[in-house]
Amino acid sequence: MESHLKSEPIGEVKGETSSRDTSSSHAYPVGDKGHGAHDQDLDQAYWYVQDSNNAIEATPQELRRLRRKIDWWIVPIMFACYTMQFIDKVSLNYAAVMGLNKELKLKGNEFTNAATWFFIAFLIAEVPNAIILQRVPVAKWLGLNVILWGIATACTAAAHNYPTLLTARIFLGIFEAAIAPCLILISSQWYTKSEAAPRFSIWYAGLGLGQIIGGIVSYAFQQVKHPTFSGWKIMFIVLGLVTVVIGFITLFLLPDTPMKARFLSEPEKVMLLKHVAVNQTGIRNKHYKLSQALEILLDIQLWLMVLLTMLISISSGVITTYSATLIRNFGYKPPTAALLNMPSGIVSIASTLIVGYGVRHTSNRWAWIVACCIPGILGGGLMSFATGTKAGQLAGIYLVNSITATLIVIYQWTGSNVAGQTKRVISVALVSGSFSVGNIIGPQTFQAKDAPKFIPAKITVLATQAAAAFIAIVLFFYYVWANKRKGATPAVAENVGMPGRDEERMWEDRTDKQNPTFRYVY
Repeated sequence: MESHLKSEPIGEVKGETSSRDTSSSHAYPVGDKGHGAHDQDLDQAYWYVQDSNNAIEATPQELRRLRRKIDWWIVPIMFACYTMQFIDKVSLNYAAVMGLNKELKLKGNEFTNAATWFFIAFLIAEVPNAIILQRVPVAKWLGLNVILWGIATACTAAAHNYPTLLTARIFLGIFEAAIAPCLILISSQWYTKSEAAPRFSIWYAGLGLGQIIGGIVSYAFQQVKHPTFSGWKIMFIVLGLVTVVIGFITLFLLPDTPMKARFLSEPEKVMLLKHVAVNQTGIRNKHYKLSQALEILLDIQLWLMVLLTMLISISSGVITTYSATLIRNFGYKPPTAALLNMPSGIVSIASTLIVGYGVRHTSNRWAWIVACCIPGILGGGLMSFATGTKAGQLAGIYLVNSITATLIVIYQWTGSNVAGQTKRVISVALVSGSFSVGNIIGPQTFQAKDAPKFIPAKITVLATQAAAAFIAIVLFFYYVWANKRKGATPAVAENVGMPGRDEERMWEDRTDKQNPTFRYVY
């Protein structure tokens, strides 16, 4: 079980605690930066705490107050970024029912290919992201990319044929690739593993809000009647400008690390850093380690996480790209189809928040993933086989949206279970890249020859959800085995203070495999 603000007894706590090695008597040097090779292994947060004169220990009341302060500053910005990321990404879905296909004279699978190339660009861009994110301030990189993808969204209005549409989507995919790795790394800096779960869910709920707003926006701009400037073009321009504004807000207001948070006092910064030290995942370390990058190749948990993300994303790719099109094919007019797509957002928000707070209080990430896959399987079944009723088909689409909550569990799982700065940065980019692989496969299951029912694509949703539930169970057994393999090293629960030498070890740049006191959460 996860601890809240109270301290828990020393000992292993169901995969939810960080821990320390009390068996070693080796004392590491403590002092200014630059003492040698070992000092490069120590996180910047460690040196910040050491250089501070604030040695006070936080009370539970102070930590609650500090968390609220961080929540109101950090989470809304991440929420706004993720909301616009989703709306801008799926705006093509809404533009399709607004006449984009006809106006650009798209043929055969060209619309599907435009959707797919977004994710191909997204996937390729994760490679430089994995390198850049350890070298540059994460929040600044996020803000810059939000601005650039806002510009790409607005430029989509200038598309007049398939090649120009494709170009706009490729640039959008390149810049949006930064969103998930940046938000995972930023979220993990400010909270302990159990505290992070509901915060991840709140900013990820922007996906659901994006579905709701997207439906309203699409409906509104379908009412625009202009002989030379279509409603879908105005929609892209407006969405792009809103995104650019949010990008500048992110650039100037979102701190790169807790150490640079202008809204926190010096004692509050130290208090926070000591509190999150138990994660043993660090805050910032620019020292690139090839050994950590190579460790990923043989890390079973990451490849299982990649496979799980791909399976989930195949279904999400189908729904996010084609839901409005599917609803329209039930016989509804385009404006009605846009509005009928809005309940999908309500399902997404509800499932995401329930899962986030469920993980916070009960752990069992694997079980929450399985729980979300079950309605996804039912929804896939209704979409595939309840072809004689509109209500059944609509219910199927809405139920499948419950699977969106599983992705935020995977993101938070990755942020919690991977340590070592180089390994973490590459891992979050790898998982984010696997999301794009699933989304590449998903839309390709929609082939023009299968229109209008697209039965093969609907069956794909059913099958991938069942497989994802199985992989989540496999991950659970792997983490139980991995923790037992580490032995009976004493563990320290969240919120337990760490004296000198042990506190230093908390900030060492060691991977989850190298650190014998690291415990995986599940």
